[in-house]
Amino acid sequence: MKKRIAIFASGSGSNAQKIMEHFKYSNLAEVALVLSNNAEAYVLQRADNFEIPSHVFDRKTFYESDELIDILKRLEIDLVVLAGFLWLVPENLLKAFPNKIINIHPALLPKFGGKGMYGDRVHKAILEAGEEEHGITIHFVNEHFDEGEIIQQAKFKVEPDDTLETIKFKGQQLEHQYFPKVIENLLKKYN
Repeated sequence: MKKRIAIFASGSGSNAQKIMEHFKYSNLAEVALVLSNNAEAYVLQRADNFEIPSHVFDRKTFYESDELIDILKRLEIDLVVLAGFLWLVPENLLKAFPNKIINIHPALLPKFGGKGMYGDRVHKAILEAGEEEHGITIHFVNEHFDEGEIIQQAKFKVEPDDTLETIKFKGQQLEHQYFPKVIENLLKKYN
């Protein structure tokens, strides 16, 4: 039986798109559900394009109920993937899926992580700090922002003439290259 993936995303969903593409014809796994805390998120259109069901929820549902856990359990989800999802995962969800929730962060953790560090904020901080390297981190999710066990990192050299747009582009290229493969490798380990 195919492994089942649920993707949580808050925005455009370019990583979600790459994951959906990667598993579209896979014998190993399928994306079974896309969830968002933003009813206007473009990721919902991407899910619809792949004929993948989606579910929109609010803060109260996420933090004060087991509704999402019930949905994920009913769909027999094997792995929960955060792909541009900005809320801290509550304890009840972490307990329901121990070591089965992963996230991608647009920096080489532990640097440039934590609350409020996402998207362009991360890239601006990298440039302001004069970092010579930048990259991505794929990690397990725990009760703190960006502090879970690291699964894989990939990096690139920051060139002297790099701008916010160029380092963002280089980082996204790495995200799109590595995230689906890391998910696949993790799912191969689950029996």
